[in-house]
Amino acid sequence: MARFDKMAVMQKIAAAPMVPVFYHQDAEVAKKVVKACYDGGVRAFEFTNRGDFAQEVFAELSKFVEVECPELALGIGSIVDAPTAAMYLQLGANFIVGPLFNPDIAVVCNRRCVTYCPGCLTPSEIGKAQEVGCDFTKVFPGDVVGPNLIKGLMAPMPWSKLMVTGGVSPDEANLTSWFKAGVFCVGMGSKLFPKEVIAAENWQAISDKCAEALGYIAKIRG
Repeated sequence: MARFDKMAVMQKIAAAPMVPVFYHQDAEVAKKVVKACYDGGVRAFEFTNRGDFAQEVFAELSKFVEVECPELALGIGSIVDAPTAAMYLQLGANFIVGPLFNPDIAVVCNRRCVTYCPGCLTPSEIGKAQEVGCDFTKVFPGDVVGPNLIKGLMAPMPWSKLMVTGGVSPDEANLTSWFKAGVFCVGMGSKLFPKEVIAAENWQAISDKCAEALGYIAKIRG
């Protein structure tokens, strides 16, 4: 079961508002990446449900994080149905992320006081998600919709907490465009840990990149 409830998870993301998004079929590689991000200041990490036996990798990762990254909220992404969400909650997921909004997932998560971040693009979708208790919503793909969509959504709904993923990179200009537009946090994938860095097992480079990106965000937010 989750080690952190939804309030604790939201506080962690608010304090360090960059959520790495990652999948690897090798649990040992996943552990190295998660630990590198943790050492770089990350406090919420999204492992994605994208490969065969991903739940087995997640189970190993969850046990590892409890010991080696005690303040990290490990979540699961790419969840589209309630049974899969329930399985990952049992394996220790601290938050659930999905590419779409499924209210059945919200019911399962709310029953365990776990936050659910569904994918939403329109004011109506975001509003429906908020009605069933979703603390923040995911806007994807960021590189297609752009920061202006965030500005447009936040203008009539300033209470909303939006996480943009897709096309987010760990450089100051890119991060500035998103946070100035009003995002609550960003999700970051391949640009945070390029394939060549993983292949070279350069874990320190990942830690350094995380610390650098979080530093930019702190500067932007003042």
